[in-house]
Amino acid sequence: MNGGNASLADAKMKQVSKSFRKTGLMTGAFSGLTYGIYTTLVMVAGYYEPLAGAAGFLAAPYVCAGLNDLFAGLWLLLYNAKMGRLAEIGRTLNTFPGKMMLLGAFLGGPIANGAYLVGLALAGAYAIPISATCGLFGAIFAWIFLKQKPTKRVVAGMVICVAGAIVINWTKPEGAPNFTLGILCSLLAAVCWGLEGTLSSYGGAMVDTDVATNIRELFSGLVNLIVIVPLVGGLGLLGGTLSAGIPVLWLAVAGLSAGASYLLWYQANATVGCAIGMSLNVTYAFWGVLFCVLFLGQAVTPTIVIGSIVIIAGAILVTMNPLDFFKKEEN
Repeated sequence: MNGGNASLADAKMKQVSKSFRKTGLMTGAFSGLTYGIYTTLVMVAGYYEPLAGAAGFLAAPYVCAGLNDLFAGLWLLLYNAKMGRLAEIGRTLNTFPGKMMLLGAFLGGPIANGAYLVGLALAGAYAIPISATCGLFGAIFAWIFLKQKPTKRVVAGMVICVAGAIVINWTKPEGAPNFTLGILCSLLAAVCWGLEGTLSSYGGAMVDTDVATNIRELFSGLVNLIVIVPLVGGLGLLGGTLSAGIPVLWLAVAGLSAGASYLLWYQANATVGCAIGMSLNVTYAFWGVLFCVLFLGQAVTPTIVIGSIVIIAGAILVTMNPLDFFKKEEN
């Protein structure tokens, strides 16, 4: 009798574990989709004056990054207020995991997101898949610091994702004199996002991920607007953008999408681990390029098509064994 109860309990635990993992995988996949939407929206905002005619190549990206992250933080603040979590924000900041997540927010926000938008400004949609190599760096850092040793299948999937990014960027576009600098900025973003993913996976397992994401976005937005924007000479541009109105509206919607993406990404990291969570998130490289082709007039090239397919194949390999598609469900 006891043996039967134990078997039933084991079966229920396996079912719960399977459901928990499935939820984590879906969460990570949607984080990639929403970040692809954010990427497209923030590029649209940059087409409007005064952002489009801004001098230099740092001011406009950091103004966009600061306003986007601030809006994302405010959207998440409303969400957490509705869920009764506002007091938890202050308590989280006073914990060691909370401070670790602040460090991750600094790396992933002012540094990584700013570098990513500079990359987009200099290299266009070609910067998107290069930044998607953050999954590779995340897996490496998770292995080093969190002892989350990836399996051979996960490693193979990560390599395939990187190969897809390389294919997409194989041909340098015309009329982009600072293309290489843009690619290097995107690579810097990838490294910093890899570190952020590792830190969020550590902290996210100990604190509420919704609260952690809120802290991340507010902290990033405030640091960008108060510290970085003045340093790059963007205060005048910030004032002009706020007065213009239309680009602010686009950035507000972009912030909503970015906030949702980070919320889902942090949850995925905490449920299925940093390597798999980031591997699913990097599918934004596919969505970002696709949306740029459909809505922003990006030319469809063989490298973009092939590279995007390769990235999706790599992400599937990371998250599951493709042979599972052909297995019959056991009773």
